[in-house]
Amino acid sequence: MQQIFFNTLLKETVANMNYALKVENLSKTYTNIKAVDDVSFNLKKGEVFALIGSNGAGKTTVLRIAATLLKPTGGDVLVDGISVAKTPAKVREKISYLPDEAGAYKTMTGIGYLSFMASLFTRDEKRKREYVEHAIKVCGLGERLNDKVRGYSRGMIRKLLIARAIMTKPCLAILDEPTSGLDVINALEIRRMIRKLSEDGTSFLISGHNMLEIEHISNRVGIINKGVLCAAGCPDDLKSEYGANNLEEVFERIANS
Repeated sequence: MQQIFFNTLLKETVANMNYALKVENLSKTYTNIKAVDDVSFNLKKGEVFALIGSNGAGKTTVLRIAATLLKPTGGDVLVDGISVAKTPAKVREKISYLPDEAGAYKTMTGIGYLSFMASLFTRDEKRKREYVEHAIKVCGLGERLNDKVRGYSRGMIRKLLIARAIMTKPCLAILDEPTSGLDVINALEIRRMIRKLSEDGTSFLISGHNMLEIEHISNRVGIINKGVLCAAGCPDDLKSEYGANNLEEVFERIANS
């Protein structure tokens, strides 16, 4: 009996390790408001999974729980098999989080900001250089990294911030509205950046309300409405299932059903 128990436990552990993220019956209640209601989904390693929905749907709450900034009321989130509810400190070693409202220190140069942030992650000088070199390669800002951030466009700042978020090569990068407020060209460049990083092995959990844009960046999406995950799958499958031309129409049909 004991051997059966350990064999079952081993199988469950191996299964969990195949996912960068598993969200299991997750709930979050604020007083009398249920912001997240029994949400479950998973994210495979090297995949981009997007939570989409209108403002106030519960997207950011799910992301903040996965980032260990909020405690779940019920259920759990596993990052690389590690429980957010039980061992949040270990989860933080596996993730990076970029909130929608994030900014960079405007009095620093771009390279100075990246070096400063790298020093917060490690005291080892060799590893610090590796982090900075990786961030430089990712952001693609070239010589502009020698300029102060206050002279950067919104798109340049967002590239710098995403490079900071993935400089440590986390198992899971959590990005809240990564293209919010950007023009078409900068948003397109950010989408290409995320897709390239995912192809190189980084897993992404992102949120967004621009469903046409999300359709082009994500391997799979979850549609959340009033705290409930109403549907999840690859965009083409969801469009086929709901007889829709795009994800906006899928959401509309779900919301009106």
